[in-house]
Amino acid sequence: MQQHSISKHLHFYAVGLSYKKADADIRGKFSLDSTTKSKLLDQAKEDGISALIATSTCNRTELYGFAEHPYQLIKLLCDNSQGSIDEFQRVAYIHKNNDAVNHIFRVGTGLDSQILGDFEIISQIKTGFSESRAKGLTNAHLERLTNAVIQASKRIKNETEISSGATSVSFASVQYMLRNVDDISNKNILLFGTGKIGRNTCENLVKHTKNNHITLINRTKDKAEQLAGKFHLTVKDYSELHLELQKADILVVATGAQNPTIDKAVLNLKKPLLILDLSVPKNVADDVTELEGVTLIHMDHLSQITDDTLENRKKHIPAAEAIIAEIQDEFTTWTHARKFAPTINALKEKLNEIKNSELDFQSKKISDFNEAQAEIISNRIIQKITTHFANHLKDHNTSVDESIEWIEKVFRIENSVK
Repeated sequence: MQQHSISKHLHFYAVGLSYKKADADIRGKFSLDSTTKSKLLDQAKEDGISALIATSTCNRTELYGFAEHPYQLIKLLCDNSQGSIDEFQRVAYIHKNNDAVNHIFRVGTGLDSQILGDFEIISQIKTGFSESRAKGLTNAHLERLTNAVIQASKRIKNETEISSGATSVSFASVQYMLRNVDDISNKNILLFGTGKIGRNTCENLVKHTKNNHITLINRTKDKAEQLAGKFHLTVKDYSELHLELQKADILVVATGAQNPTIDKAVLNLKKPLLILDLSVPKNVADDVTELEGVTLIHMDHLSQITDDTLENRKKHIPAAEAIIAEIQDEFTTWTHARKFAPTINALKEKLNEIKNSELDFQSKKISDFNEAQAEIISNRIIQKITTHFANHLKDHNTSVDESIEWIEKVFRIENSVK
């Protein structure tokens, strides 16, 4: 496929890091909460970045945007997170132009997710675009691309079974409990944090464990009460956390804080405790394992759990890729047309100038010159010439930038997209 950018100087980049090379600790350093993401977008605007989307989930942090050099985006990320340039270089990736477009399609459709078919990232991309648009950091290219990725995601969900069955980090945590905890239905389970992952985990706990001993704690109590009311569960105040920890057999942490909310100091245990940390950055300090009877499992381990559902999903990857190829091809065609349309219009104007000059010259030189007929013939020739050029530029094998430059030089025209 043809590479595309919106000018000769700006290129479309996807820069970031993910679970593939960056462990939870490193991902935590580069994670962006709503405040830091907003600051990043403000800095991007001050730095002259024209269009940018920032996304940050438990599995990845990425920036999609236009820049002269990827370092402009990398600096934005490092300036607004706890990660350094050196750390970024060790684990990160940089995709440019068409490769960047390929990447956002695979991410947004769940093909690049830590658990195949997990589509939660598409909502992050939608939110990221809305946040950027509110700050005036979008353009037609980025909007069209985002909508194309959303369209691909919807079609893959509806037309394939790549997201069939319950497989996600939250479900994997429940699978782990079912496989490793005896008599799970009678264990005391404490869920700390009722954000998106916490809510999904709670639903899976109720559905699969048949457990009536589930207690919810959240810093904002009313959010926990809303979730508890749906499943008739117990809610405790945040101030009672240390007491509930002593009663718990299993602790699920999904608080989404930037620093650990559970550490060795807050645990005063009377019995063994299994802790599942579903947060990035890690919300459970590693020092809890120094306590006898504590088992700590992080989401990276849970994501490695595979089952028949996941194996079945893999069979539908070719169908998903075919949908992506179709929609991406439509997007590429649009970008080509948008890019070369000003050049074709400028070429047509140039040819019309030549035509008018020549008709004026011939009308004075030839006594019985039929200007009306000459006008018709000339216009048809101009139309055929510009159509030939347009068809050349539409071809996916054409290097659009080089061809536009060649046309400009030969016909001495200035392209308005510069």
